[in-house]
Formats: sequence, C-alpha cells, structure tokens
Amino acid sequence: MRFDPFYLNSAVASLDQTSALEQHLTSEISSGSRVNSLSDDPVAAGENVLLSSQLNLDDSFSQTESSTVGMLQVTDSTLGSVISQLTKALSLATEGNNGTLNASDLQSISTELSGIRDEVLSLANTTYMNQYLFSGSQGSTTPYTLNSAVTPSTVTYNGDAVTSYVTTPNGQKIQTNLPGSQIFSDPTNNVLQTLNNLVADFSTGTASAGSIADTTSLNSALNYVSQQRVVMDNSITQLQAAQTYTQAQGTQITSAQTNLMQADVAQVSTQLSTAETQQAALTQVVNILEKNNGGLFSLL
Repeated sequence: MRFDPFYLNSAVASLDQTSALEQHLTSEISSGSRVNSLSDDPVAAGENVLLSSQLNLDDSFSQTESSTVGMLQVTDSTLGSVISQLTKALSLATEGNNGTLNASDLQSISTELSGIRDEVLSLANTTYMNQYLFSGSQGSTTPYTLNSAVTPSTVTYNGDAVTSYVTTPNGQKIQTNLPGSQIFSDPTNNVLQTLNNLVADFSTGTASAGSIADTTSLNSALNYVSQQRVVMDNSITQLQAAQTYTQAQGTQITSAQTNLMQADVAQVSTQLSTAETQQAALTQVVNILEKNNGGLFSLL
C-alpha cells in the first residue's frame, strides 16, 4: 500500500495542537484564570479592562469619600457650635433691648457679646488636617482677621468664594465646603459684623433703635447659618449614600470579573484529561506512521 505523507503531517499537526491545548489548560488550572493573555479571549480581556477601570474609580472615590465626610462632619460640628453661640447672643441682645436693664447691665451684655464674637471668629477660623475649613480654596489662609481699633470693630475675609465639589463615580456632584464669605460675612446676613455692631450698641450703656435693628439682623443671620448647615448635612447624607452604592457596585464588579475570568477548574480538569488521552493516542499513531514510513517522522 502506498504511504501518504500528508496523513503523517496531519497527525503531527493534530499532536502539536493537542499539546498546545494541554499546556493552555494546565496554565488555567495553575493560575485559576481562564484568560492569561489577550489571545485567550480578546472580548473577555477587553471587558475585564473596563471593569477594572470602573473598580479603580470606585476605590478612588471610596478613599476620597472617607476623608471628605470626616471634613464635613467637622464642618457640621463647627456650625452647630456657631449656632449655639448665636443663640446665646440673640438671647442677650433681646434681654438688653427689653428696657429694664441699667447702663452697667448693658455694658456687661456688651462684654459677653464680645466674648461670643471672639468665639464665633475662632470657629470661623477652624482647621481640619491643617487646612482652614471656611477660606474657600485658600486652605492655608486664615479666613478672618479682627480689627478692634475701630468702633464698631470690623472683620476682614481673606479667603475666596470658591465652592468645592466631589464627583461620584456615576457623575453626581456634591458640595463639600462653605466659603466664609457665604456663611459668616454674607452681605445680607453678616454674622460677624452684626455681632460687632451689637457689642458697640450696648457698650454705650443704653439700648437704642440701632441695637433693636441689629438684634433683628442677628436673628436673620442665625436662621441663615442654620440653613447653610443643612447644605452640609445634605452633602454628608449624599456622600454616604454614594459610598454605599459604590461599595455594592464594587462587589458586583468583582463578582462579574470572577465570572468572566475565573477558570472552571472541574470543567478544565475534564478537558485536560481528554486532551491528555488524545495526546497519548496521537503520539501512538505518529510513532506507528513513522515506523511504517521508514523513520520519516524523525526527519520532519
């Protein structure tokens, strides 16, 4: 019978393919991943890159969220203290305007209001991780300085009006600061200047139309600060909700990556066993063909 060399070549090619498959399956079992190179599954590899990119965004946001919420909580606590001080100031100013106090009492109220003003000024200059909370984008700049050489005293804002935001992985923008010019020296509700005015009003030992008007302004300023605090409270709530969503999304992405990339060890083991059986059979066939062809295989 005439020998067909192409049959031997075909058997050798099949043996090479089976050997390559065996190596690939062995690699899958060893690494635990079914995609160890782009050529293994280009589509899955591409999807994995996209999933990893989203996971990196989620991880980055989680780190940012943690520090940002910490800063906002300090901001919220600070504003709570400001509200407490302004409430005391409003009570003192209202008492001073009731017409029953003498000059000495009114001057004592002025002194107490001066102490409250100093405390609010200190709160307006609060820092978090060595950065001023209320100086806009000028974190290294002390927001407020007091000039008590004039009557009434004045304050100067040294920061800017820049409002900062953080963007969540799904694109939501959340406010993360309140510039001092927006909360302590707003043109309509100027907290610090109103306190300065009341200190000056009662320092004369008499109540006046001016002290009554400034008390009304202080009440408006107190309400305004309370409203601004709500903005920060909402930001904290939104950030925490975004963090919860991001963590859940991260879990889903990790699961998707596992399903996409992880080798099915049981299935691969079965495939490997089949490949090993095929390799043994093909090796036997090639050896027989080589023998029958007078050692042709050794010359290939």
